[in-house]
Amino acid sequence: MSAPEAGAEELTIAEAGGCHCEPGCTDGCCRPPVERDAAWHAAASRAKLLSWLSLAYMAAEGAIALTAAVIAGSVALLGFGLDSVIEGLASVIIVWRFSGARTLSETAEARAQKAVAVTFFLLAPYIAYDAISTLVTGEKPSTSWLGIGLSVSSLIVMPLLGRAKRRLGKVLDSGATSGEGTQNLLCAYLAAAVLVGLLANTLFGLWWLDPAVGLLVAGLAVREGIEAWRGEECGC
Repeated sequence: MSAPEAGAEELTIAEAGGCHCEPGCTDGCCRPPVERDAAWHAAASRAKLLSWLSLAYMAAEGAIALTAAVIAGSVALLGFGLDSVIEGLASVIIVWRFSGARTLSETAEARAQKAVAVTFFLLAPYIAYDAISTLVTGEKPSTSWLGIGLSVSSLIVMPLLGRAKRRLGKVLDSGATSGEGTQNLLCAYLAAAVLVGLLANTLFGLWWLDPAVGLLVAGLAVREGIEAWRGEECGC
């Protein structure tokens, strides 16, 4: 192959997939469009479907968590509910990303990746403020069996969604999709922490664990937001 032809092929690969790899790379995101078109589009469709399913679950989860938070006065449950709202926004971004002409757009991927990162940053400040205020005032949350049941449900559902989206993110070379999957995994971590906090308060009266969980979630959200902003790298 002549030098101009090789250059043209590299340009085509870069423009179509947004992956800038060295010659000889065998990673899925580096293959020419003619080799990965069918599989890539199938993965994009699955990513979009999972985001729709996530959006439906997050709507229900957020409504239940916020209701339980108000009833129990729980900072951790409030953070859980707000996290559901933010995750729902991330799902909307992914649906937008893989709709119409944007499906093959490198520009749309870059915008979606940054937008998903911003959703992490939206969560952290409010949760941190509310948690610190609760620790200072010593306001104790009441028992919330509704919140405990919701936490158990999310512990089952969220890891399944998160791992599936992260795998699809690697196939699609999509940091936005991987970032949404990370949010789902963060939701699972939060569900586990909320469950521990609620049970500790209910069984042992350790009320301070609830706002402590809120601070932990705020820190995780900032860290994951930074990683999402940088994007997932192609493993070449």
